[in-house]
Amino acid sequence: MSTTAAAAAAPGQSIVNPDGSTNRIWLSSYVKGVPHDIDVNKYQSLGHYFQECIDKFRNRPGFVSIGTEMSYDRLERLVNAFSAWLQSQGIKKGDRVAIMLPNTFQYPVCLFGVLRIGAVVVNVNPLYTARELSHQLKDSGAETIIVMENFAATLQEALAGTKIKRVVKTQIGDILSDGFLNLKGRALNFAIRKVQKMVPAYSLPGSVWIRDVLKAGAKLKVAPVVVKQEDLAFLQYTGGTTGVAKGAMLTHRNVLANCQQALAFAEGQLTGETETVVTPLPLYHIFSLTVNCLIFMALGGRNILIANPRDTKRVMMILKKENFSGITCVNTLYSSFLDDPDFRKRDFSNLKLAVAGGMALQRSIAERWKEVTGNSIVEGYGLTECSPIVTQAPVDISKPAPAFTGSIGVPVPSTEVRNRRDDGSWANVGEPGELCVRGPQVMKGYWQRPEATAEVIDSEGWLATGDIAVMDENGFLKIVDRKKDMILVSGFNVYPNEIEDVIAMHPDVKEVAAVGVPDEVAGERVKVIIVPRNPGLTKESVIEHCRKSLTGYKIPRIVEFRDEELPKTPVGKILRRELR
Repeated sequence: MSTTAAAAAAPGQSIVNPDGSTNRIWLSSYVKGVPHDIDVNKYQSLGHYFQECIDKFRNRPGFVSIGTEMSYDRLERLVNAFSAWLQSQGIKKGDRVAIMLPNTFQYPVCLFGVLRIGAVVVNVNPLYTARELSHQLKDSGAETIIVMENFAATLQEALAGTKIKRVVKTQIGDILSDGFLNLKGRALNFAIRKVQKMVPAYSLPGSVWIRDVLKAGAKLKVAPVVVKQEDLAFLQYTGGTTGVAKGAMLTHRNVLANCQQALAFAEGQLTGETETVVTPLPLYHIFSLTVNCLIFMALGGRNILIANPRDTKRVMMILKKENFSGITCVNTLYSSFLDDPDFRKRDFSNLKLAVAGGMALQRSIAERWKEVTGNSIVEGYGLTECSPIVTQAPVDISKPAPAFTGSIGVPVPSTEVRNRRDDGSWANVGEPGELCVRGPQVMKGYWQRPEATAEVIDSEGWLATGDIAVMDENGFLKIVDRKKDMILVSGFNVYPNEIEDVIAMHPDVKEVAAVGVPDEVAGERVKVIIVPRNPGLTKESVIEHCRKSLTGYKIPRIVEFRDEELPKTPVGKILRRELR
Protein backbone atom coordinates (compact mmCIF):
# COMPACT_ATOMS: atom_id res chain seq x y z
CA MET A 1 0.00 0.00 0.00
CA SER A 2 1.30 3.43 -0.92
CA THR A 3 2.01 5.59 2.12
CA THR A 4 2.47 8.99 0.52
CA ALA A 5 -0.12 11.39 -0.76
CA ALA A 6 -0.02 12.23 -4.43
CA ALA A 7 -0.57 15.62 -5.94
CA ALA A 8 -4.22 16.32 -6.68
CA ALA A 9 -5.30 14.15 -9.57
CA ALA A 10 -7.00 15.57 -12.61
CA PRO A 11 -10.37 14.13 -13.60
CA GLY A 12 -9.81 10.92 -15.51
CA GLN A 13 -6.46 10.21 -13.83
CA SER A 14 -5.99 6.70 -12.46
CA ILE A 15 -5.42 6.18 -8.75
CA VAL A 16 -3.78 2.82 -9.43
CA ASN A 17 0.01 2.74 -9.64
CA PRO A 18 1.87 0.61 -12.22
CA ASP A 19 2.71 -1.93 -9.48
CA GLY A 20 -0.99 -2.31 -8.64
CA SER A 21 -0.82 -0.33 -5.39
CA THR A 22 -3.22 2.52 -4.72
CA ASN A 23 -2.14 6.12 -5.14
CA ARG A 24 -3.96 7.44 -2.07
CA ILE A 25 -4.83 10.90 -3.34
CA TRP A 26 -7.24 11.42 -0.44
CA LEU A 27 -4.41 11.73 2.10
CA SER A 28 -3.93 15.36 1.05
CA SER A 29 -7.48 16.03 2.31
CA TYR A 30 -6.79 14.78 5.84
CA VAL A 31 -6.89 17.31 8.67
CA LYS A 32 -3.41 18.14 9.94
CA GLY A 33 -2.24 15.62 12.54
CA VAL A 34 -4.36 12.70 11.32
CA PRO A 35 -2.05 9.73 10.66
CA HIS A 36 -2.09 8.06 7.27
CA ASP A 37 -1.93 4.62 8.86
CA ILE A 38 -2.72 3.03 12.21
CA ASP A 39 -0.80 0.51 14.30
CA VAL A 40 -2.89 -2.63 13.85
CA ASN A 41 -0.82 -4.40 16.53
CA LYS A 42 -1.56 -1.93 19.31
CA TYR A 43 -4.11 -4.25 20.95
CA GLN A 44 -4.14 -8.02 21.18
CA SER A 45 -7.89 -8.33 21.69
CA LEU A 46 -11.06 -6.45 22.55
CA GLY A 47 -10.59 -7.69 26.12
CA HIS A 48 -7.18 -5.94 26.16
CA TYR A 49 -8.83 -2.77 24.77
CA PHE A 50 -11.64 -2.98 27.35
CA GLN A 51 -9.21 -3.33 30.26
CA GLU A 52 -7.15 -0.36 29.11
CA CYS A 53 -10.31 1.79 29.01
CA ILE A 54 -11.35 0.59 32.48
CA ASP A 55 -7.94 1.20 34.03
CA LYS A 56 -7.76 4.69 32.54
CA PHE A 57 -11.28 5.87 33.37
CA ARG A 58 -12.28 3.66 36.29
CA ASN A 59 -13.94 6.38 38.36
CA ARG A 60 -15.86 7.99 35.52
CA PRO A 61 -19.51 7.29 34.67
CA GLY A 62 -19.48 5.06 31.59
CA PHE A 63 -23.14 4.44 30.78
CA VAL A 64 -26.44 6.09 31.68
CA SER A 65 -29.77 4.23 31.54
CA ILE A 66 -33.14 5.57 32.67
CA GLY A 67 -31.44 8.38 34.58
CA THR A 68 -29.02 6.09 36.44
CA GLU A 69 -25.24 6.09 35.93
CA MET A 70 -22.93 3.07 35.82
CA SER A 71 -19.23 3.73 36.44
CA TYR A 72 -16.50 1.99 34.49
CA ASP A 73 -15.46 0.35 37.76
CA ARG A 74 -18.92 -1.17 38.31
CA LEU A 75 -19.05 -2.25 34.68
CA GLU A 76 -15.82 -4.19 35.15
CA ARG A 77 -17.14 -5.94 38.27
CA LEU A 78 -20.31 -7.05 36.47
CA VAL A 79 -18.37 -8.12 33.37
CA ASN A 80 -16.05 -10.23 35.51
CA ALA A 81 -19.03 -11.88 37.23
CA PHE A 82 -20.72 -12.63 33.91
CA SER A 83 -17.51 -13.97 32.36
CA ALA A 84 -16.92 -16.25 35.36
CA TRP A 85 -20.47 -17.60 35.20
CA LEU A 86 -20.17 -18.31 31.47
CA GLN A 87 -16.99 -20.29 32.11
CA SER A 88 -18.68 -22.18 34.96
CA GLN A 89 -21.28 -23.33 32.44
CA GLY A 90 -18.61 -24.73 30.14
CA ILE A 91 -18.65 -21.90 27.62
CA LYS A 92 -15.23 -21.62 26.04
CA LYS A 93 -13.28 -19.76 23.41
CA GLY A 94 -14.98 -19.86 20.02
CA ASP A 95 -18.46 -20.72 21.36
CA ARG A 96 -21.22 -18.50 20.02
CA VAL A 97 -23.36 -16.53 22.48
CA ALA A 98 -26.45 -14.66 21.24
CA ILE A 99 -27.36 -11.30 22.78
CA MET A 100 -30.97 -10.19 22.22
CA LEU A 101 -31.12 -6.92 24.16
CA PRO A 102 -32.09 -3.29 23.63
CA ASN A 103 -29.91 -0.42 24.86
CA THR A 104 -29.69 -1.12 28.60
CA PHE A 105 -26.86 -1.72 31.09
CA GLN A 106 -27.17 -5.44 30.41
CA TYR A 107 -25.87 -5.02 26.87
CA PRO A 108 -22.29 -3.83 27.62
CA VAL A 109 -22.08 -6.24 30.59
CA CYS A 110 -22.94 -9.24 28.41
CA LEU A 111 -20.96 -7.96 25.42
CA PHE A 112 -17.64 -7.66 27.24
CA GLY A 113 -18.35 -10.69 29.40
CA VAL A 114 -18.54 -12.81 26.25
CA LEU A 115 -15.59 -11.16 24.48
CA ARG A 116 -13.10 -11.36 27.36
CA ILE A 117 -13.31 -15.19 27.49
CA GLY A 118 -12.85 -15.49 23.72
CA ALA A 119 -16.43 -16.49 22.96
CA VAL A 120 -18.17 -15.02 19.89
CA VAL A 121 -20.97 -12.45 20.14
CA VAL A 122 -24.00 -13.05 17.92
CA ASN A 123 -25.97 -9.79 17.98
CA VAL A 124 -29.71 -10.26 17.56
CA ASN A 125 -32.37 -7.64 16.82
CA PRO A 126 -34.89 -7.93 19.71
CA LEU A 127 -37.71 -7.06 17.31
CA TYR A 128 -37.13 -10.10 15.12
CA THR A 129 -40.00 -12.44 14.48
CA ALA A 130 -39.64 -16.10 15.48
CA ARG A 131 -38.80 -17.04 11.89
CA GLU A 132 -35.97 -14.49 11.65
CA LEU A 133 -34.62 -15.38 15.10
CA SER A 134 -34.74 -19.11 14.41
CA HIS A 135 -32.64 -18.73 11.27
CA GLN A 136 -29.96 -16.73 13.06
CA LEU A 137 -29.75 -19.13 16.01
CA LYS A 138 -29.60 -22.21 13.77
CA ASP A 139 -27.06 -20.69 11.39
CA SER A 140 -24.73 -19.44 14.13
CA GLY A 141 -24.97 -22.63 16.20
CA ALA A 142 -25.32 -20.53 19.37
CA GLU A 143 -25.92 -22.60 22.50
CA THR A 144 -26.49 -19.65 24.86
CA ILE A 145 -28.74 -16.60 24.55
CA ILE A 146 -29.38 -13.57 26.75
CA VAL A 147 -32.85 -12.13 26.15
CA MET A 148 -34.95 -9.29 27.52
CA GLU A 149 -38.10 -10.81 29.04
CA ASN A 150 -40.31 -8.71 26.76
CA PHE A 151 -39.11 -10.87 23.85
CA ALA A 152 -39.05 -14.25 25.62
CA ALA A 153 -42.25 -15.41 23.90
CA THR A 154 -40.61 -14.92 20.51
CA LEU A 155 -37.61 -16.94 21.68
CA GLN A 156 -39.86 -19.72 22.92
CA GLU A 157 -41.45 -19.97 19.45
CA ALA A 158 -38.05 -19.92 17.72
CA LEU A 159 -36.21 -22.54 19.81
CA ALA A 160 -37.24 -25.71 17.95
CA GLY A 161 -34.35 -27.02 15.87
CA THR A 162 -31.73 -24.72 17.43
CA LYS A 163 -28.81 -25.74 19.65
CA ILE A 164 -29.76 -23.40 22.49
CA LYS A 165 -29.02 -25.02 25.88
CA ARG A 166 -28.90 -21.95 28.15
CA VAL A 167 -31.31 -19.02 28.32
CA VAL A 168 -30.47 -16.03 30.49
CA LYS A 169 -33.48 -13.76 31.02
CA THR A 170 -33.46 -10.18 32.17
CA GLN A 171 -35.85 -7.32 32.89
CA ILE A 172 -35.01 -3.77 31.95
CA GLY A 173 -34.46 -2.59 35.54
CA ASP A 174 -32.51 -5.61 36.80
CA ILE A 175 -29.08 -4.04 37.24
CA LEU A 176 -29.82 -0.32 37.52
CA SER A 177 -28.10 -0.56 40.88
CA ASP A 178 -26.53 -3.26 43.03
CA GLY A 179 -28.26 -5.61 45.42
CA PHE A 180 -31.77 -6.11 46.73
CA LEU A 181 -32.25 -2.37 47.30
CA ASN A 182 -32.52 -1.73 43.57
CA LEU A 183 -35.86 -0.08 44.28
CA LYS A 184 -36.05 1.95 41.08
CA GLY A 185 -35.29 -1.10 38.95
CA ARG A 186 -37.78 -3.30 40.77
CA ALA A 187 -40.51 -0.67 40.45
CA LEU A 188 -39.77 -0.32 36.75
CA ASN A 189 -39.92 -4.08 36.20
CA PHE A 190 -43.26 -4.25 38.02
CA ALA A 191 -44.70 -1.42 35.91
CA ILE A 192 -43.61 -2.97 32.62
CA ARG A 193 -44.92 -6.41 33.51
CA LYS A 194 -48.05 -5.70 35.56
CA VAL A 195 -49.17 -2.18 34.65
CA GLN A 196 -48.13 -1.74 31.02
CA LYS A 197 -48.46 -5.49 30.38
CA MET A 198 -45.55 -5.46 27.90
CA VAL A 199 -44.43 -9.04 28.62
CA PRO A 200 -46.37 -11.65 26.61
CA ALA A 201 -46.89 -15.02 28.33
CA TYR A 202 -44.03 -17.47 27.75
CA SER A 203 -42.52 -20.70 29.00
CA LEU A 204 -38.76 -21.24 29.00
CA PRO A 205 -38.06 -24.15 31.37
CA GLY A 206 -34.55 -24.11 32.81
CA SER A 207 -33.95 -20.43 32.05
CA VAL A 208 -32.16 -18.31 34.64
CA TRP A 209 -32.31 -14.66 35.64
CA ILE A 210 -29.31 -12.43 35.03
CA ARG A 211 -29.41 -11.14 38.59
CA ASP A 212 -28.90 -14.73 39.82
CA VAL A 213 -26.20 -15.29 37.22
CA LEU A 214 -24.25 -12.21 38.34
CA LYS A 215 -24.65 -13.13 42.01
CA ALA A 216 -23.23 -16.61 41.35
CA GLY A 217 -20.47 -15.29 39.09
CA ALA A 218 -19.32 -12.75 41.68
CA LYS A 219 -18.16 -15.66 43.85
CA LEU A 220 -16.01 -17.10 41.05
CA LYS A 221 -12.81 -16.08 39.32
CA VAL A 222 -12.33 -15.72 35.58
CA ALA A 223 -9.82 -18.21 34.20
CA PRO A 224 -7.30 -16.51 31.88
CA VAL A 225 -7.92 -17.06 28.14
CA VAL A 226 -5.43 -16.23 25.39
CA VAL A 227 -7.41 -14.34 22.75
CA LYS A 228 -5.58 -13.38 19.56
CA GLN A 229 -6.25 -10.70 16.96
CA GLU A 230 -7.39 -13.19 14.33
CA ASP A 231 -9.89 -14.91 16.64
CA LEU A 232 -13.55 -14.27 15.89
CA ALA A 233 -15.23 -11.58 17.99
CA PHE A 234 -18.61 -11.21 16.25
CA LEU A 235 -20.96 -12.97 13.90
CA GLN A 236 -22.76 -9.85 12.70
CA TYR A 237 -25.68 -10.90 10.52
CA THR A 238 -26.35 -9.18 7.21
CA GLY A 239 -27.76 -10.16 3.86
CA GLY A 240 -24.58 -9.14 2.03
CA THR A 241 -25.52 -8.85 -1.65
CA THR A 242 -28.38 -11.37 -1.42
CA GLY A 243 -31.39 -11.91 0.80
CA VAL A 244 -30.13 -14.84 2.87
CA ALA A 245 -28.95 -13.52 6.24
CA LYS A 246 -25.27 -14.43 6.65
CA GLY A 247 -22.94 -13.96 9.57
CA ALA A 248 -20.12 -11.56 8.73
CA MET A 249 -17.08 -12.92 10.60
CA LEU A 250 -15.51 -9.92 12.33
CA THR A 251 -12.28 -10.67 14.15
CA HIS A 252 -10.84 -8.82 17.13
CA ARG A 253 -8.36 -7.28 14.68
CA ASN A 254 -11.12 -6.08 12.34
CA VAL A 255 -13.08 -4.25 15.02
CA LEU A 256 -10.04 -2.89 16.88
CA ALA A 257 -8.62 -1.55 13.62
CA ASN A 258 -11.88 0.22 12.84
CA CYS A 259 -11.94 1.80 16.30
CA GLN A 260 -8.42 3.11 15.81
CA GLN A 261 -9.23 4.37 12.31
CA ALA A 262 -12.18 6.41 13.58
CA LEU A 263 -10.27 7.66 16.63
CA ALA A 264 -7.45 8.80 14.34
CA PHE A 265 -9.91 11.02 12.46
CA ALA A 266 -10.97 12.59 15.76
CA GLU A 267 -7.34 13.07 16.85
CA GLY A 268 -7.17 16.12 19.11
CA GLN A 269 -10.81 17.00 18.44
CA LEU A 270 -12.27 15.66 21.68
CA THR A 271 -10.76 16.66 25.02
CA GLY A 272 -9.71 14.63 28.02
CA GLU A 273 -12.84 15.84 29.83
CA THR A 274 -15.85 13.55 30.04
CA GLU A 275 -17.64 13.60 26.69
CA THR A 276 -21.33 12.68 26.79
CA VAL A 277 -22.69 10.89 23.73
CA VAL A 278 -26.33 10.09 23.02
CA THR A 279 -26.95 6.55 21.76
CA PRO A 280 -30.40 6.24 20.20
CA LEU A 281 -29.30 3.63 17.67
CA PRO A 282 -29.40 0.04 18.95
CA LEU A 283 -26.04 -1.32 20.09
CA TYR A 284 -26.69 -4.60 18.25
CA HIS A 285 -26.30 -2.53 15.04
CA ILE A 286 -22.65 -2.49 13.95
CA PHE A 287 -22.57 1.31 13.48
CA SER A 288 -23.71 2.04 17.05
CA LEU A 289 -21.68 -0.84 18.50
CA THR A 290 -18.39 0.42 17.07
CA VAL A 291 -18.89 4.18 17.22
CA ASN A 292 -20.90 4.70 20.40
CA CYS A 293 -19.97 1.77 22.60
CA LEU A 294 -16.36 1.00 21.68
CA ILE A 295 -14.92 4.27 20.38
CA PHE A 296 -16.38 6.49 23.09
CA MET A 297 -15.07 4.09 25.75
CA ALA A 298 -11.56 4.89 24.54
CA LEU A 299 -12.36 8.54 25.23
CA GLY A 300 -13.74 7.80 28.69
CA GLY A 301 -17.11 8.84 27.35
CA ARG A 302 -20.40 8.94 29.20
CA ASN A 303 -22.87 7.01 27.06
CA ILE A 304 -26.60 7.77 27.36
CA LEU A 305 -28.44 4.62 26.33
CA ILE A 306 -31.83 5.12 24.64
CA ALA A 307 -33.84 1.89 24.71
CA ASN A 308 -36.63 3.07 22.40
CA PRO A 309 -35.67 6.01 20.14
CA ARG A 310 -39.06 5.95 18.40
CA ASP A 311 -40.69 7.26 21.59
CA THR A 312 -39.55 10.83 20.94
CA LYS A 313 -41.43 12.24 23.94
CA ARG A 314 -39.63 9.91 26.35
CA VAL A 315 -36.28 10.55 24.64
CA MET A 316 -36.77 14.30 25.17
CA MET A 317 -37.48 13.64 28.86
CA ILE A 318 -34.26 11.65 29.15
CA LEU A 319 -32.25 14.39 27.45
CA LYS A 320 -33.95 17.27 29.27
CA LYS A 321 -31.09 17.81 31.74
CA GLU A 322 -28.31 16.48 29.51
CA ASN A 323 -25.85 18.80 27.79
CA PHE A 324 -24.36 16.26 25.44
CA SER A 325 -21.27 16.75 23.27
CA GLY A 326 -21.86 13.98 20.75
CA ILE A 327 -24.73 12.19 19.05
CA THR A 328 -24.95 9.54 16.35
CA CYS A 329 -28.13 8.90 14.37
CA VAL A 330 -29.46 7.80 11.04
CA ASN A 331 -31.27 10.33 8.86
CA THR A 332 -34.72 9.28 10.11
CA LEU A 333 -33.87 9.87 13.77
CA TYR A 334 -32.35 13.28 13.07
CA SER A 335 -35.58 14.13 11.27
CA SER A 336 -37.80 13.03 14.19
CA PHE A 337 -35.70 14.95 16.71
CA LEU A 338 -35.82 18.12 14.59
CA ASP A 339 -39.60 17.82 14.39
CA ASP A 340 -39.84 18.00 18.19
CA PRO A 341 -40.28 21.59 19.48
CA ASP A 342 -38.62 20.79 22.84
CA PHE A 343 -35.53 19.48 21.08
CA ARG A 344 -35.26 22.59 18.90
CA LYS A 345 -35.25 24.79 22.04
CA ARG A 346 -32.30 22.98 23.63
CA ASP A 347 -28.94 24.52 24.41
CA PHE A 348 -26.48 23.04 21.90
CA SER A 349 -23.44 25.03 23.03
CA ASN A 350 -21.63 21.88 24.18
CA LEU A 351 -22.31 19.89 20.99
CA LYS A 352 -19.05 19.07 19.22
CA LEU A 353 -19.80 16.10 17.01
CA ALA A 354 -22.95 14.86 15.27
CA VAL A 355 -22.39 11.79 13.12
CA ALA A 356 -24.68 10.25 10.51
CA GLY A 357 -24.34 6.72 9.19
CA GLY A 358 -26.31 3.65 8.21
CA MET A 359 -28.09 5.43 5.36
CA ALA A 360 -27.70 8.51 3.17
CA LEU A 361 -28.05 11.86 4.93
CA GLN A 362 -30.50 14.11 3.13
CA ARG A 363 -29.67 17.72 2.36
CA SER A 364 -32.87 19.04 3.95
CA ILE A 365 -32.09 17.29 7.25
CA ALA A 366 -28.44 18.41 7.22
CA GLU A 367 -29.45 22.03 6.62
CA ARG A 368 -32.17 22.00 9.29
CA TRP A 369 -29.73 20.50 11.81
CA LYS A 370 -27.17 23.22 11.07
CA GLU A 371 -29.84 25.90 11.44
CA VAL A 372 -31.13 24.53 14.78
CA THR A 373 -27.85 23.49 16.42
CA GLY A 374 -25.20 25.57 14.66
CA ASN A 375 -23.33 22.29 14.12
CA SER A 376 -22.95 20.29 10.93
CA ILE A 377 -23.53 16.56 10.70
CA VAL A 378 -20.44 14.53 9.83
CA GLU A 379 -21.37 11.90 7.29
CA GLY A 380 -19.55 8.69 6.57
CA TYR A 381 -20.02 5.37 4.82
CA GLY A 382 -19.67 1.83 5.95
CA LEU A 383 -21.08 -1.66 5.89
CA THR A 384 -21.24 -4.59 8.25
CA GLU A 385 -18.52 -6.40 6.34
CA CYS A 386 -16.12 -3.54 7.16
CA SER A 387 -16.75 -3.31 10.92
CA PRO A 388 -18.31 -0.87 9.59
CA ILE A 389 -16.42 2.36 8.75
CA VAL A 390 -14.87 2.81 5.29
CA THR A 391 -15.00 6.58 4.72
CA GLN A 392 -15.70 9.66 6.78
CA ALA A 393 -15.78 13.39 6.25
CA PRO A 394 -12.65 14.96 7.77
CA VAL A 395 -13.41 16.41 11.22
CA ASP A 396 -12.03 19.77 12.33
CA ILE A 397 -14.22 21.26 15.06
CA SER A 398 -11.90 24.27 15.40
CA LYS A 399 -13.19 25.65 12.09
CA PRO A 400 -16.66 26.51 10.80
CA ALA A 401 -18.38 23.36 9.61
CA PRO A 402 -18.54 22.95 5.83
CA ALA A 403 -21.83 23.09 3.98
CA PHE A 404 -23.59 19.88 2.99
CA THR A 405 -22.08 18.34 -0.15
CA GLY A 406 -23.60 14.87 -0.35
CA SER A 407 -20.13 13.34 -0.14
CA ILE A 408 -19.43 10.34 2.09
CA GLY A 409 -15.98 11.71 2.83
CA VAL A 410 -12.59 10.13 2.25
CA PRO A 411 -11.18 6.71 3.20
CA VAL A 412 -10.08 6.40 6.83
CA PRO A 413 -6.41 5.61 7.64
CA SER A 414 -4.92 2.30 6.45
CA THR A 415 -7.78 1.90 3.98
CA GLU A 416 -7.63 1.59 0.21
CA VAL A 417 -10.58 2.09 -2.11
CA ARG A 418 -11.04 1.66 -5.84
CA ASN A 419 -14.05 1.89 -8.13
CA ARG A 420 -14.42 -1.05 -10.50
CA ARG A 421 -15.98 -0.89 -13.95
CA ASP A 422 -18.47 -3.51 -15.15
CA ASP A 423 -15.71 -5.18 -17.19
CA GLY A 424 -13.59 -5.68 -14.05
CA SER A 425 -11.04 -2.96 -14.80
CA TRP A 426 -10.42 -0.07 -12.41
CA ALA A 427 -12.20 3.24 -13.00
CA ASN A 428 -10.37 6.56 -13.11
CA VAL A 429 -10.97 9.64 -10.98
CA GLY A 430 -14.34 11.15 -11.89
CA GLU A 431 -15.61 7.89 -13.37
CA PRO A 432 -18.31 5.77 -11.68
CA GLY A 433 -17.67 2.17 -10.67
CA GLU A 434 -18.45 -0.34 -7.93
CA LEU A 435 -16.77 0.77 -4.72
CA CYS A 436 -14.21 -1.81 -3.55
CA VAL A 437 -12.43 -1.70 -0.20
CA ARG A 438 -9.25 -3.20 1.22
CA GLY A 439 -8.00 -2.70 4.76
CA PRO A 440 -7.63 -4.25 8.22
CA GLN A 441 -11.33 -3.67 8.99
CA VAL A 442 -12.56 -5.94 6.16
CA MET A 443 -14.24 -9.08 7.49
CA LYS A 444 -12.71 -12.54 7.43
CA GLY A 445 -15.65 -13.77 5.37
CA TYR A 446 -19.18 -15.11 5.79
CA TRP A 447 -19.72 -17.78 8.43
CA GLN A 448 -19.68 -21.26 6.83
CA ARG A 449 -20.28 -19.79 3.36
CA PRO A 450 -17.03 -19.90 1.36
CA GLU A 451 -18.83 -19.48 -1.97
CA ALA A 452 -20.62 -16.33 -0.80
CA THR A 453 -17.32 -15.01 0.58
CA ALA A 454 -15.58 -15.59 -2.76
CA GLU A 455 -18.32 -13.61 -4.52
CA VAL A 456 -17.48 -10.43 -2.61
CA ILE A 457 -13.78 -10.72 -1.62
CA ASP A 458 -11.23 -11.40 -4.37
CA SER A 459 -7.84 -13.07 -4.08
CA GLU A 460 -6.14 -9.72 -3.40
CA GLY A 461 -8.44 -8.88 -0.49
CA TRP A 462 -10.70 -6.37 -2.25
CA LEU A 463 -14.27 -6.37 -0.92
CA ALA A 464 -16.94 -5.43 -3.45
CA THR A 465 -19.56 -3.29 -1.69
CA GLY A 466 -22.32 -3.36 -4.31
CA ASP A 467 -22.51 0.47 -4.29
CA ILE A 468 -21.57 2.60 -7.29
CA ALA A 469 -19.34 5.54 -6.37
CA VAL A 470 -17.39 8.39 -7.97
CA MET A 471 -14.15 9.83 -6.56
CA ASP A 472 -13.13 13.44 -7.18
CA GLU A 473 -9.61 14.78 -7.59
CA ASN A 474 -9.23 15.30 -3.82
CA GLY A 475 -10.25 11.76 -2.93
CA PHE A 476 -13.81 12.55 -1.80
CA LEU A 477 -16.40 9.94 -2.71
CA LYS A 478 -20.09 10.08 -3.58
CA ILE A 479 -22.47 7.15 -3.86
CA VAL A 480 -24.40 7.54 -7.11
CA ASP A 481 -26.22 4.21 -7.50
CA ARG A 482 -26.63 0.75 -6.06
CA LYS A 483 -25.57 -2.34 -7.93
CA LYS A 484 -27.34 -4.77 -5.64
CA ASP A 485 -31.09 -5.00 -5.11
CA MET A 486 -30.87 -4.27 -1.40
CA ILE A 487 -33.39 -1.79 0.05
CA LEU A 488 -32.16 0.54 2.78
CA VAL A 489 -34.87 1.49 5.29
CA SER A 490 -33.76 3.91 8.04
CA GLY A 491 -30.27 2.41 8.04
CA PHE A 492 -31.39 -1.24 8.07
CA ASN A 493 -30.79 -3.59 5.15
CA VAL A 494 -33.88 -5.17 3.64
CA TYR A 495 -33.43 -7.86 1.00
CA PRO A 496 -36.08 -8.38 -1.69
CA ASN A 497 -35.56 -12.15 -1.75
CA GLU A 498 -36.63 -12.44 1.89
CA ILE A 499 -39.77 -10.31 1.38
CA GLU A 500 -40.69 -12.24 -1.77
CA ASP A 501 -40.17 -15.63 -0.11
CA VAL A 502 -42.54 -14.72 2.71
CA ILE A 503 -45.27 -13.25 0.48
CA ALA A 504 -45.03 -16.13 -1.99
CA MET A 505 -46.19 -18.43 0.83
CA HIS A 506 -49.58 -16.68 0.80
CA PRO A 507 -51.97 -19.04 -1.02
CA ASP A 508 -53.54 -16.21 -3.04
CA VAL A 509 -50.23 -14.92 -4.47
CA LYS A 510 -49.07 -16.09 -7.90
CA GLU A 511 -46.04 -13.82 -8.45
CA VAL A 512 -44.38 -11.17 -6.32
CA ALA A 513 -41.47 -8.76 -6.56
CA ALA A 514 -40.15 -6.41 -3.88
CA VAL A 515 -38.37 -3.14 -4.65
CA GLY A 516 -37.31 -0.02 -2.82
CA VAL A 517 -39.00 3.31 -3.51
CA PRO A 518 -37.73 6.71 -2.38
CA ASP A 519 -38.99 8.09 0.94
CA GLU A 520 -38.26 11.59 2.24
CA VAL A 521 -37.59 10.44 5.79
CA ALA A 522 -36.59 6.77 5.74
CA GLY A 523 -34.55 6.98 2.54
CA GLU A 524 -36.45 4.08 1.03
CA ARG A 525 -39.59 2.08 1.75
CA VAL A 526 -40.53 -1.41 0.67
CA LYS A 527 -42.96 -1.76 -2.21
CA VAL A 528 -44.26 -5.09 -3.49
CA ILE A 529 -45.85 -5.78 -6.85
CA ILE A 530 -48.12 -8.81 -6.81
CA VAL A 531 -49.89 -10.88 -9.46
CA PRO A 532 -52.70 -12.52 -7.45
CA ARG A 533 -54.16 -15.99 -7.90
CA ASN A 534 -57.36 -14.79 -6.29
CA PRO A 535 -58.70 -11.38 -7.45
CA GLY A 536 -60.11 -10.90 -3.94
CA LEU A 537 -56.61 -10.56 -2.43
CA THR A 538 -56.27 -7.28 -0.48
CA LYS A 539 -53.43 -5.13 0.75
CA GLU A 540 -54.56 -5.71 4.32
CA SER A 541 -54.35 -9.48 3.87
CA VAL A 542 -50.80 -9.20 2.49
CA ILE A 543 -49.66 -6.93 5.32
CA GLU A 544 -51.16 -9.17 8.00
CA HIS A 545 -49.43 -12.19 6.40
CA CYS A 546 -46.09 -10.32 6.49
CA ARG A 547 -46.43 -9.36 10.16
CA LYS A 548 -46.22 -13.01 11.13
CA SER A 549 -42.77 -13.47 9.62
CA LEU A 550 -41.11 -10.07 9.13
CA THR A 551 -39.96 -7.44 11.60
CA GLY A 552 -41.57 -4.00 11.26
CA TYR A 553 -39.15 -2.18 8.98
CA LYS A 554 -39.31 -5.02 6.42
CA ILE A 555 -43.09 -4.96 6.04
CA PRO A 556 -44.18 -3.38 2.72
CA ARG A 557 -45.66 0.10 2.91
CA ILE A 558 -46.94 -0.03 -0.67
CA VAL A 559 -48.75 -3.00 -2.23
CA GLU A 560 -49.54 -2.90 -5.94
CA PHE A 561 -51.58 -5.54 -7.79
CA ARG A 562 -51.18 -6.35 -11.49
CA ASP A 563 -53.12 -8.57 -13.85
CA GLU A 564 -50.26 -9.31 -16.23
CA GLU A 565 -47.11 -11.33 -15.51
CA LEU A 566 -44.11 -9.48 -14.10
CA PRO A 567 -41.18 -8.72 -16.47
CA LYS A 568 -38.56 -11.47 -16.51
CA THR A 569 -35.21 -12.42 -17.99
CA PRO A 570 -35.06 -15.20 -20.62
CA VAL A 571 -34.42 -17.69 -17.80
CA GLY A 572 -37.41 -16.50 -15.78
CA LYS A 573 -35.81 -14.18 -13.21
CA ILE A 574 -37.98 -11.19 -12.31
CA LEU A 575 -36.46 -7.91 -13.47
CA ARG A 576 -36.66 -5.73 -10.35
CA ARG A 577 -34.89 -2.82 -12.00
CA GLU A 578 -37.65 -2.52 -14.60
CA LEU A 579 -40.23 -2.52 -11.84
CA ARG A 580 -38.37 0.20 -9.94
